[in-house]
Amino acid sequence: MSDVAIIEDFVKKYGALKKEISKVIIGQEEVVNQILISIFSGGHSLLIGVPGLAKTLMVNTIAQALGLDFKRIQFTPDLMPSDILGSEILDENRNFKFIKGPIFANIILADEINRTPPKTQAALLEAMQERAVTVAGHRYQLNLPYFVLATQNPIEQEGTYPLPEAQLDRFMFAINLQYPSFKEEVEVVKATTTDVQQKVNALFTAKEIMDFQHVIRRIPVADNVVEYAVSLVSKTRPNTDNAASIVNEFVDWGAGPRASQNLILAAKTHAATTGKLSPDIENIQAIATGILRHRIIKNYKAEAEGITDEKIIQSLF
Repeated sequence: MSDVAIIEDFVKKYGALKKEISKVIIGQEEVVNQILISIFSGGHSLLIGVPGLAKTLMVNTIAQALGLDFKRIQFTPDLMPSDILGSEILDENRNFKFIKGPIFANIILADEINRTPPKTQAALLEAMQERAVTVAGHRYQLNLPYFVLATQNPIEQEGTYPLPEAQLDRFMFAINLQYPSFKEEVEVVKATTTDVQQKVNALFTAKEIMDFQHVIRRIPVADNVVEYAVSLVSKTRPNTDNAASIVNEFVDWGAGPRASQNLILAAKTHAATTGKLSPDIENIQAIATGILRHRIIKNYKAEAEGITDEKIIQSLF
């Protein structure tokens, strides 16, 4: 099949995928969109939301609809790296044998990642970047496709370990999960308080997802769109030639080159979901907030005046 035909096939399957997910997940369309764009771009996502907004159910449903292996890791202060990576044990023949940890799956839900100490948070870094883990000097490849979705509870700060900027930068998207609307919450309550369980069908295979990821990477991008993405990111860096005035006033640190790469990759996927064969500036703007939100570090003045990340990013368009 030509790449054009594969993109046409992708649009149909993407529509069917969203329909399948909506059997279980009511509303939250923008959140589901960003998670799926992240998966098909080969990135990872950080989901920020208060408890009870169906974060786990959402990821589980997406994994089922994609036909992928799913594991959930509940992060706690006493969790050790070996608890998620796996460890070597002596078997009955007194030989060392590696027992794989829960990190060996296609989709990992790292629940409340800011509850665990930096040592265990860092154990995810190699897996996220290299798609491999090293245990006792041996390197083990992870199954592809590989996607980490980490969740954070924004209301609890005591006894938590905020993710360092270097690790935040590894996430393609930071997605804010809001409360459902009144109408959506009524539907949620009706759907979840009966004895009827919706069956989610697997619409993809791991190989199909990887094929789509490769085709999306092959999508051509015009030079002016690449330049727009790089210009957008450079505007977030205070006290540089391209910095926007709002950035100089309210931002301490801006986004790095990984943000520019992620903008282009996500824009390609965003374009592909609607059947466009090349992304334009509108595609960049559609996904920019989720990609830049966690890469901009505001100063105390922004906090005092209630200036949000979204307001700063929107002003750069």
